[in-house]
Amino acid sequence: MPTAQRSRITALTDALYLRMRHRDAWSSASAEPAPLEAGFSSLSGRKYCLLTTFRRSGQPVPTPVWFGLAGGKLYFHSESSVGKIKRIRNDARVLVAPCTLRGKPLGSPAEGRARVLGEGEAEGAERAIAANYGLFRRVYEASGSRLPIEMVYVEVTPAAGQMLGRELG
Repeated sequence: MPTAQRSRITALTDALYLRMRHRDAWSSASAEPAPLEAGFSSLSGRKYCLLTTFRRSGQPVPTPVWFGLAGGKLYFHSESSVGKIKRIRNDARVLVAPCTLRGKPLGSPAEGRARVLGEGEAEGAERAIAANYGLFRRVYEASGSRLPIEMVYVEVTPAAGQMLGRELG
C-alpha cells in the first residue's frame, strides 16, 4: 500500500511523533554498535526500542516502537503502509537500541535483520509484545482494533557474522 494510502489517523500520529522525536534519536545510527554476541540484551526490561531503518539512499530513519523479546528475537507491530515497513521490505538491515518514549537513545545500538511476518506467525509475536506491557497497551490496542487499519508484525533477528551488510573479518 503506498504511503499516500496511510490512514488519516496514522498520518496525524506520524506527524505528531516526528515533532516530538528527540533530536538525539538520529545519533543512534552513527553510534558504536554493541558487540554482536550481546544480541538484544540491552533491551531487557525496557519499554521502548529505537528502531532505525534505512532509506534506499542509506539515510537512517529512527522510530521508537513498543516491542517484545522472545527466543533472542525482537518483535513489534505497525500499520502495513507506513514508511518503516516499506523500508524493511526493501532493506532488512536495522539497528535497535533502548530509548525513551521520545526516542532518546539509552544505550548502544544492536544490529539486526528484520522481516515482516505472515499471518500464521503473528500469534507468537503478539504474545512476546503483550508480555512486555500491561493494561495500558491492552486498552490502547482494543481501541485501535476497531479502526480499519491493516497491521503487520515484524521479527528482528540479531545480526550474526555481518555488520550492516559488511562481512566480519
